[in-house]
Amino acid sequence: MAESLRRLVNIGTFTVLQDKLERWLGNYHINTCDQNVARCCEIIELNAKVQGQLFKLLSVTAESGGMYGGASIIKSRLLPFLGQNFFTSGGSVTADTSLSILAESAAKNRELDDLQDQYEVSLNDLEADLKARENEVQDLRDELLDTKDELSRNLRNSTTDKMFLDSENRELRRKLADAQDEIVKLRARSGLIDTYERQVRNLKDELSLSSTKKSYLDGDVYSSLNSYRYTPRVGSPLSIDDPVQRVRQQNLISRWNDMFSQDRLDAMDTLRRYSDDYENNQRIIFLALQEAFSVAKCAFRQFKMKVRANLAATHIGPETLEEAVQDYVNRNTDLYDLPGMVADVLRGLNRSPKIYLPPDSTFAVVQPFIREACKLAWQMSALAHPLDIAVATDAELFDNNRYRRSYDSEYTAPLVNHHIWPALMQGSKVLMKGEACTRRGASLGASRRSRSRSRSVSPSLRARSRSRSMSPSRMARSRSPSPRRIASPYSSDPLF
Repeated sequence: MAESLRRLVNIGTFTVLQDKLERWLGNYHINTCDQNVARCCEIIELNAKVQGQLFKLLSVTAESGGMYGGASIIKSRLLPFLGQNFFTSGGSVTADTSLSILAESAAKNRELDDLQDQYEVSLNDLEADLKARENEVQDLRDELLDTKDELSRNLRNSTTDKMFLDSENRELRRKLADAQDEIVKLRARSGLIDTYERQVRNLKDELSLSSTKKSYLDGDVYSSLNSYRYTPRVGSPLSIDDPVQRVRQQNLISRWNDMFSQDRLDAMDTLRRYSDDYENNQRIIFLALQEAFSVAKCAFRQFKMKVRANLAATHIGPETLEEAVQDYVNRNTDLYDLPGMVADVLRGLNRSPKIYLPPDSTFAVVQPFIREACKLAWQMSALAHPLDIAVATDAELFDNNRYRRSYDSEYTAPLVNHHIWPALMQGSKVLMKGEACTRRGASLGASRRSRSRSRSVSPSLRARSRSRSMSPSRMARSRSPSPRRIASPYSSDPLF
């Protein structure tokens, strides 16, 4: 039933019937009589078909209610239509009522047509707006493409500018590196100039000292010792509380710290130009300081023995001989052979198997440091209570009371691999700690002696050692008897 009703609705027969009636009305006065009759018959046939479908639906609907389903409705509403006036009046429904129904139906159809026309008009307006919006969107797309092209051009231009800037930056960096290299070279040259100036000053000091020693060797020392008289003092010069001892000891300790913080670093910078082995350079500095103290102590012992022997013959007074000797030493602390001590230290470094330098260099490159170390060692030895450095050997047990570990040490290692700076002692008392590097597996190791020219004494040193021999005039004076002659503390002649 529902399917038949849906099919009838979908066919739209009443709409077709209404269209035919309207067309017939429009063409009624144009058509002939036969044409009008044919149109009327066509409409009647179409109406009969629709009625047949409706009666079929009516029977199907009544059957669904049983044998008497819908009987009362059929009797009250359908039977009057089947009377004799079925085709004329339509029963209780008058002709005016039928026409009004048809008019209402036609009005509704016209309203539907108007709504459809309005819908079509609004649809056309919407389509026009849509096209306008599409045109605007297309314009925006074109604008976007133009902007994109412009951005691409700007990007290419900026990339090109960046490449130029990068190349310019690389060129500037290269020039900066060249300038820095040149600055390093100029600094190195300035350092060499400073070293040369320092050496010139030291040579001038040595020259003036040599002239003083010459007069000393020619007999002035005898007159100075002969005219020397011990001045009575409140305290003994051998006392630990002596003002000379305290002041000089404080100054020497300060100079010792300066040697470690400044002179040692300058010497390391000098050695770095010839050798890249940092540990070997540290060993060279330490051994140079050890040799300087050893040579200075040996020279001072000889000097003190000769002074004591010369003063013993003329010493009188309530003071002891040792006090007179120490007072003389305190007044004449600059009477030492500095070039000879420096030469002895260089020979000691050349004999050491633990250090080395390239074949084209010698240990004389650290001669300024050795000279200052010899001066300091002599002055420390000249004290009434001398200062000395602690005895140190490789692979010894690390002593925390005497040394501190270097930054590159292994703090759990018990043995010293090599020493960097010695400890400053006064008797058994540690005044200043030294520095050592501890490593695991530290041992004396094999000899690292190099077969280079640095092992042989340089010609200048050989010439200097030869120049230290006695001149013929001095040899003649030494052969002539002179009971009042006093031997020089810097010559190898025996005392007599």
